[in-house]
Amino acid sequence: MAGSGRRDLATPLAARILGEIRDGALGIGAHLRTQDIATRLGVSRFPVGQALQLLADKGVLRHERNRGYFVQQASPPSSDTLGLAEPDGVTQAYFRIADDHLRGTLPEQVSAADLRQSYGLTRAELNAVLTRISQEGWAERRAGYGWTFAPVLNTPESLEQTYRLRLALEPAALLEPGYHLAPESIAACRAAEERLLAGAIETDTADALHERGVRFHETIVAGSGNPFFLDTIRRINRVRRLLSYRSMLDRKRYRQQCEEHLAILDSLARGKQSEAAERLRLHLSHTIDNLTVIRPLLSAERHRS
Repeated sequence: MAGSGRRDLATPLAARILGEIRDGALGIGAHLRTQDIATRLGVSRFPVGQALQLLADKGVLRHERNRGYFVQQASPPSSDTLGLAEPDGVTQAYFRIADDHLRGTLPEQVSAADLRQSYGLTRAELNAVLTRISQEGWAERRAGYGWTFAPVLNTPESLEQTYRLRLALEPAALLEPGYHLAPESIAACRAAEERLLAGAIETDTADALHERGVRFHETIVAGSGNPFFLDTIRRINRVRRLLSYRSMLDRKRYRQQCEEHLAILDSLARGKQSEAAERLRLHLSHTIDNLTVIRPLLSAERHRS
């Protein structure tokens, strides 16, 4: 049974890695290290290895003996084309469960049978939904029976608190002694932002937009070389995910966010860490101000995905 769960996890992981390649976050020839991906995504090495092999089987990656996996295609086909995309019913059920969890209408512990009946899912559909949820860290299988849902941020006030913590931490990370962000990392982040400005702001899914923002901020914080900064930011990003999805119902502010991200990257490319830190501070402050504007979207009303 455990092996089956790991296989189930490989497909959404492969889709997630594919999305990073298509977004430009991983360029052609990039070396994909199993442990790095497992640490970043909060999963074990085994399903990551399966996901990488799956992408290699589909021609997206190449495998070199004793070296690992490398990006083979700069612009690979979509998840739909490669058969990695979730069925629409699975995606809809995921957001219904996410919204009910945010609203506090789901019990902390629930059986798979109850979830299947409540959301009108087949066993396969429910398994796909729960695989994604467990991968994201807001539910886990109970030792004996059923599932336990973890606490998540469910109020605008708590989301604002995470941004205030990030406001204290992220600019400081850019000022760490020896800060360095590799040119290829800057280029990958820049490509992702430019893709959004070219039209993907309107067409990307809520989870794709969330992942793009997470990748940007975790990448620039990782340049500090201080694992404690990065670990804290990753923990914050995991617990704010669901409210982040809801906030994306209003996408008008994303063009400004992309432009601010690009300005931060410009400063980092010139080695101007203090300038980049100040731009990052202003960027996060603007985001906090925008929370007031979108506050109705963050309330307990039902999310319409």
